[in-house]
Amino acid sequence: MTISTIGLAGCVGAPVGSSTPSVAGTPSATASEPAGPRDVVTGLAAPWSVVRVGDSALVSERDSARVLEFAPGGDIREVATIAGVVTGGEGGLLGLAIAPDEGALYAYSTAENGNRVQKFALQGEPGALSLGPAEVVIDGLPKAGVHNGGRIAFGPDGALYVTTGDAGVPGSAQDPDSLAGKILRLDPDGGIPADNPFAGSPVHSLGHRNVQGLGWADDGRMFASEFGQDAVDELNVVEPGANYGWPEVEGSGGADRGFVDPVQEWPTDAASPSGLAVIGDTIYVANLRGRSLRVVPLDDLSASTVHLAGTYGRLRSVLEGPDGDLWIVTNNTDGRGDPTEGDDRIVAFDPTTVVY
Repeated sequence: MTISTIGLAGCVGAPVGSSTPSVAGTPSATASEPAGPRDVVTGLAAPWSVVRVGDSALVSERDSARVLEFAPGGDIREVATIAGVVTGGEGGLLGLAIAPDEGALYAYSTAENGNRVQKFALQGEPGALSLGPAEVVIDGLPKAGVHNGGRIAFGPDGALYVTTGDAGVPGSAQDPDSLAGKILRLDPDGGIPADNPFAGSPVHSLGHRNVQGLGWADDGRMFASEFGQDAVDELNVVEPGANYGWPEVEGSGGADRGFVDPVQEWPTDAASPSGLAVIGDTIYVANLRGRSLRVVPLDDLSASTVHLAGTYGRLRSVLEGPDGDLWIVTNNTDGRGDPTEGDDRIVAFDPTTVVY
């Protein structure tokens, strides 16, 4: 594998043993012959989240706490190592989000006193980005070796949505005074929006075990992918104030008790859904244990097809790349996968020809 030179900025002291990622060249294609699957980046260490900023993209590595920047066909460079991140189990540097005006990076990470979301001013131009000082948006969120949630995203309403897991205490997901097992809704500065469903509370929805995927359709519908326990994983349409049942119910069967049933569920050994993206008329869900990409049409939420089964191993995240590409992020170096040469990687596809 050809390794490119890494330019360092904004940080020193990357952990010993950190991988040296490489950005792959992007092959050309004609309109009559779409580009096949191709590596965008290789050599990542337990990547978790990718966000795009102009012509660049930023990726988080869970265990190194590094934020890396790359441009397709260019070099990759370290932007920062987030201070105070405590790694272990499923904790570490997790989700990233970009403010709607692209002026700040938001990062979800595990710290000594719990999970937190921090805001960093984005400085410089794409290709040479750096981070300003950390500002706390919310902290003290329940943490554990498992079920830390970690996905953050800005909704079409401009609010910041944050997913928390039950942190290994299932009953907390039903406790309205606990921030575990919830989807939170915040102002970008961490304030509580006046129109939240529970006055004075950041809780947007409750009864979640471990949500790691968020996305919105053009019509405003909000979708979340959620890990089940032993029975089924879930795809949910999220409504303000709704209760999704965990741990009283896993999957369907709770509607007569005031819980919202998922619109789709899958056996846990075939799914473990993490990142989710809604692009055009389609929902894409990256599956870890299922080692596949699930595709759900927005016009029939009961239907889905499975693609790339076993081809790239565990899939952590999925997003829209430049020029309409579909990017998937593998997760084979997190201690639960079987890395092959070049893992972990970001792979680009033409979404119309994703079946390979």
